[in-house]
Amino acid sequence: MGGYSSEVAISLKSGNVVYNHIDKTKFNAYCIHILKEGWFLVQDEIKHPINKHDFSVEIDNRKITFDCVFNAIHGAPGENGVILAYFDLLGIKHTSAPFYQMALTFNKRDTLSILRKYDIPTAKSIYLNKGDDFSADVLVSNIGLPCFIKPNNAGSSFGISKVYHKKDIIPAIEKAYKEDDEILIESFLDGKEVSVGVIEYKNEIVVLPITEIVSENDFFDYEAKYEGKSQEITPARLTEDEEITVKKMAKKVYKTLNMSGFSRSEYIFVNGVPHFLEMNTVPGLTEESILPQQAKEAGISLTDLFESALKVEG
Repeated sequence: MGGYSSEVAISLKSGNVVYNHIDKTKFNAYCIHILKEGWFLVQDEIKHPINKHDFSVEIDNRKITFDCVFNAIHGAPGENGVILAYFDLLGIKHTSAPFYQMALTFNKRDTLSILRKYDIPTAKSIYLNKGDDFSADVLVSNIGLPCFIKPNNAGSSFGISKVYHKKDIIPAIEKAYKEDDEILIESFLDGKEVSVGVIEYKNEIVVLPITEIVSENDFFDYEAKYEGKSQEITPARLTEDEEITVKKMAKKVYKTLNMSGFSRSEYIFVNGVPHFLEMNTVPGLTEESILPQQAKEAGISLTDLFESALKVEG
């Protein structure tokens, strides 16, 4: 838990929820903080340094190694696949998809470019690297207003802006560049927003009950996600046709991207057609988070949900 991004505090909260719900009669569970200032196993508020050569720790002259890592790192280096490649090199199992799939889905532009080839509807978008020349007039003529300007590789709505006026484009771009050197500018989709959890559960791909997002703010931003400024209605208020369509699409997206483990994707219905926004591969895992809400609606306890993700023998 932890990480190197703006999502570190949220990740620590998710990680502690996972730790508290793992069945201690079946597993020896440990909290490991992956932070810019160091990697530590935290036990009784004491920090024990992790040996990065083999991802082990020594406590009271006893070396501890790990059979499986439960990845609760939102953002870098967990959700972008970097630390997962390290675990693969060490032969340590983990709960996420393979590192390439994680890196791919963390990159919004690349995910969209693949899914469009498979006829998945999306918003119109323009991609910029830091330092690229651009014209606000061209952006407006191609994307329209309002539009969304967001970091290409970031989560929890950090750095995102909804822009209504041409004069606000440059400040919004500068805000997004504070989170990432790559940004995405997307057209506004006006419709009902839903969040769809697709997970591996007991060796099957399961689409969880859908959540409808009704934000009190202008869009589903950080406040709406984490500070109670939204309604999250599970199950979503959808027609039978809408539910069938979005569940079918979400499963297709999961399979097309070769995913495994947990995922939560956002869609907006435009004229009855769900449009894919993005995929989260380390979604929030607190009791109030959307994926646990959906699991509860499906009759899956957090203990069962987390245990199903662990790739260990026994």
